[in-house]
Amino acid sequence: MSTTVTPQPPVADDQVIERTVLAERPRSWWQLPTALTVLALAAFVLFGLRVPSGAHTTFQIAREGNLNPGGVIPETVDVPSAATAIVLAVLCLAIATFFWWASATIRGLDRRVRVTLLVVFGVLWVLSFLTWVNAGISQAVDLGSILQATLALAVPLTFGALSGVLSERAGLVNIAIEGQLLFGAFGAALVSSLVGGAAGPWAGLVAAPIMALVIGALLALFAVGYHVQQIIVGVVLNVFAVGLTSFFFGSVMQSDPARFNAPSRLPSWRIPVLADIPLVGRVLFDQNILVYLMWVIVALLTVALFRTRWGLRVRAVGEHPRAADTVGIDVARTRWTNVLMGSAVAGLGGATLTIGTNVAFGENMSAGKGYIALAAMILGRYHPVGALLAALMFAFADALQLRLSGGGRLPSEFLLMLPYIVTLFAVAGVVGRVRVPAADGEPYVKE
Repeated sequence: MSTTVTPQPPVADDQVIERTVLAERPRSWWQLPTALTVLALAAFVLFGLRVPSGAHTTFQIAREGNLNPGGVIPETVDVPSAATAIVLAVLCLAIATFFWWASATIRGLDRRVRVTLLVVFGVLWVLSFLTWVNAGISQAVDLGSILQATLALAVPLTFGALSGVLSERAGLVNIAIEGQLLFGAFGAALVSSLVGGAAGPWAGLVAAPIMALVIGALLALFAVGYHVQQIIVGVVLNVFAVGLTSFFFGSVMQSDPARFNAPSRLPSWRIPVLADIPLVGRVLFDQNILVYLMWVIVALLTVALFRTRWGLRVRAVGEHPRAADTVGIDVARTRWTNVLMGSAVAGLGGATLTIGTNVAFGENMSAGKGYIALAAMILGRYHPVGALLAALMFAFADALQLRLSGGGRLPSEFLLMLPYIVTLFAVAGVVGRVRVPAADGEPYVKE
């Protein structure tokens, strides 16, 4: 039996060829709408329906002396707790419903629209929570203080997460962020105390990234030079950092704290007019140089990684090092460079723990912040802006824990779990499956 094949006419050179893409719903399409729906219903039931009858919540927005012509923005806002929490929960439920509709109709949302809606959902949900937890309390909820505490807690996490982004985009797993933060804090405190005076904190600011480079150089030496398993090297370096700083803290710093471990602080740079904006003025425009450096590094790193030739080469090394080597990119040098740059950035985060907050160095004072920064990097999808937003989310949960620790509506055990509960919901519902750089953690041996 023969089959006749009808020849197809040739395609002219100037003929337009249209590509047809069939819409296909991803397998995890239900995760984000489900998580948002659960959170919205929890806000409605727990925060809206369980508020004491007749209770009110007071929020402090502006302060005396803020840039507030004519008193347009009230200093405090008093709202009925039950009605406010219910309205906010219903708005959250509306956003969740929109995500269900967009997913069910296979309508791809623009990334900016998606992120904006998620941020709005988070703000509404947190306001509903604050309305419930502060219902009937005479003291006003100072939103400005909460935001200030959030930023202060987020700075070391952001620097640590950016260190991870630099390393892992080049294909090297950086578990040693904890040690880099600790060495940076130690170096900043020690050098600042030895120099003393007004120049002390600035000398400590220079010393912090240099001290952190020690951990970065050891990580690159063993992981890139000798191809040792990267996770094991990172864990060992963290233990090494804790042991070495604890030894010098006990044998040197405690023997003469005034000389070797005197608290000092970088001066704050206040931007006139902008610092007087209600609610966010002091948070954004009355900070020390480390906070301003954080914003600058996030912006520069975003542009460098995704808009420059250098960033293309770094990402090529992290995705397919052999192909990068084939076109002339030095894989080992690229990984060395990125690890050292990331270590210096993490050292700035360590400086935040001492000279950034006027605190003397303490034994193991990083207290796991390097691992939280690593989680922020993964939650942020290995992107500088995503890492910043994830660090702010972790820090906000921690700030809420500190703000509410004196209240009686929530048990203290739950408050201690709050940052990790937020993490679980975020990883399970918002991020889902994160795509790791293909060659991340894989040593490269040049043939």
